[in-house]
Amino acid sequence: MPELPDVAVYLEALESRILGRTLRDVVLPSPFVLRTFDPPIREACGKRVLGLRRLGKRIVIALEGELFLVLHLMIAGRLRWKEKSGAPAASAAGRGVLAYFEFDSGTLAFTEAGTTKRASLHLVRGEEGLRPHDRGGLEVLDADLAAFSAVLARENHTLKRALTDPTLFSGIGNAYSDEILHRARLSPTKLTRSLEPGEIERLFGAARSTLAEWTDRLRLEAGGAFPEKVTAFREGMAVHGRHGQPCPVCGAAIQRIVHGVGESNYCPRCQTSGRILADRALSRLLHEDWPRTLEELEDRRAQSRGGTSA
Repeated sequence: MPELPDVAVYLEALESRILGRTLRDVVLPSPFVLRTFDPPIREACGKRVLGLRRLGKRIVIALEGELFLVLHLMIAGRLRWKEKSGAPAASAAGRGVLAYFEFDSGTLAFTEAGTTKRASLHLVRGEEGLRPHDRGGLEVLDADLAAFSAVLARENHTLKRALTDPTLFSGIGNAYSDEILHRARLSPTKLTRSLEPGEIERLFGAARSTLAEWTDRLRLEAGGAFPEKVTAFREGMAVHGRHGQPCPVCGAAIQRIVHGVGESNYCPRCQTSGRILADRALSRLLHEDWPRTLEELEDRRAQSRGGTSA
């Protein structure tokens, strides 16, 4: 799912292309993507773009007449831009396209890979209509340590769950929470209310630096072009999507815990004092055979290699 750095770079690319421009037409090859009926989507046509903003992981396009288009990309949603060519948007319909927004400067395509159909489009009127889309999470890059600490202490969750809860923190998801926790040298399963003041300060610094650095990195990667390679798995990430690969800090094999459709990736040496965290499904299956420490895991792998070679 595109997270704060990805959405921020999307917004910058959109601002240079559609801010002040007129939305000529909206074409819906997949009508299900539109989750509202009042105001009707046709009311957005002919309106000028007055501004863009981010609400968590949502992209908001402000139009004349106090109208707001709200795009929620979810896991597989992406945006594509095509400069104005004279051909109507509908004539360019392609696979996976949910909606076309035809501006006087070009066409924005809202796409979704796969068949889950979770991405959504809303058209709402006024700030009151926009409010339900704001989950209320803290904007870490705009916050101070005191505000960050207060949000952490609000509920006693694991750090992984807390960082990815949109009502607690805005714009952080599965990928960047892994990177933040690795940089902070904290376990994803550590409880928020068990943190020492120094650990909170370390987590706060890691969250701010990780989000800022990756936003800068993605901006540089785009190089002024419209972002095309938006993915949760990026070259240069320390732990996310790197299960079994060496930690860039200590060289230990990255481990993971799978939960639902998501996962936590971590370095046992840097983050859990060498302890292998129990994966709910696998540890239940393996019982006593589940390795408890990094050393035990490495011993078993060495024995397995020795047995294979014999």
